[in-house]
Amino acid sequence: MEYPNPGRAPYTEHDRALIGVEHARQARARFARHPDYRPTPVHAVPGLGGAGTAYVKDESGRMRLGSFKALGGAHAVHLLAERDGGGAPFVCASAGNHGISVAAGAAEVGVPCVVILSEGVPEAFAQRLRALGAQVRRDGHDYEASMTAAMAAAQANGWRLVADSSWDGYTSVPLDVMRGYSVLFDELSDPGAFPPPPQPTAPHERHDAAPTHVFVQAGVGGLAAAAAGYVRDRWGEQPKIVVVEPEGAPCLLESARTGEPLRVGGHPTTLGRLDCREPSLLAHRLLTHLADLYLTITDEQAAAAARLLAAHGIALSDCGAAGAAGLLALTPAARDTLALDHTSRVVLVGTEGPVEPK
Repeated sequence: MEYPNPGRAPYTEHDRALIGVEHARQARARFARHPDYRPTPVHAVPGLGGAGTAYVKDESGRMRLGSFKALGGAHAVHLLAERDGGGAPFVCASAGNHGISVAAGAAEVGVPCVVILSEGVPEAFAQRLRALGAQVRRDGHDYEASMTAAMAAAQANGWRLVADSSWDGYTSVPLDVMRGYSVLFDELSDPGAFPPPPQPTAPHERHDAAPTHVFVQAGVGGLAAAAAGYVRDRWGEQPKIVVVEPEGAPCLLESARTGEPLRVGGHPTTLGRLDCREPSLLAHRLLTHLADLYLTITDEQAAAAARLLAAHGIALSDCGAAGAAGLLALTPAARDTLALDHTSRVVLVGTEGPVEPK
């Protein structure tokens, strides 16, 4: 399913106050003090999906935690600890990667952490969380149920909730999470961040030029909104931003279609870290005017994209390759809408490395 966004409108000063270059650079300055921080690599894949070059930002080695989420939860935890002191434990719900980031941040500031996983989250994530010192609990059949349990635990025990989604009355912490994510896009502004492709398809292409398209996979939408805010602030209105969701959980697409945050039914998907039925309020509000196109992919398309990238030496999970799957799945009509052709410079985010089976 493809949905060109009829609400597309310019980036504003209000948007900039929420997410943009300055917030990314402030967060990056904090991470620069971390011994494991370094920019993640970018791989150039010529001709992928009919583009001139696709640039895959490979987050699989991010700070030894294995995904872009290392930048989000830990950033929010550190800011909370600075504002509130050591104090009460942190608690979060997670499909895996967010919890690892929160647990790592909690360990760094010396505060206990409880991570609540649904029954479907692979045990490999639970083991990694325990190794970071977190207490792991299982509650519920899906992410939404584990989030409900985390909110209840925070209320009952006076713990500090660190969620990567937002809703009315709860926006400050998830905004800090999003600002952490924006660091990865700031790294793309570094000199030499875009490597030349091994076999250029556009001989006169400048490899330090702005991207023409950015494809970002979405669960609740925090990463996609961080991308949209940073890209608009840094490179203006010209780059086309495409939000890619699982066919079984298109909460952002359907929310854009209806004009308000919507909980969707959907059907089961193997893309576990993207299987979210309700969008983050902040992400929805930003994307409904900053994104150009929403589209959905099947589990099979994501798996095929992961295999194709692996053939290029880029090892990602199916979730990690979902943005690439979106590029590969575009219909001719969507390509025309996006003006995507052999001259295009497409940024993809490889959000995580391969995940061990449950």
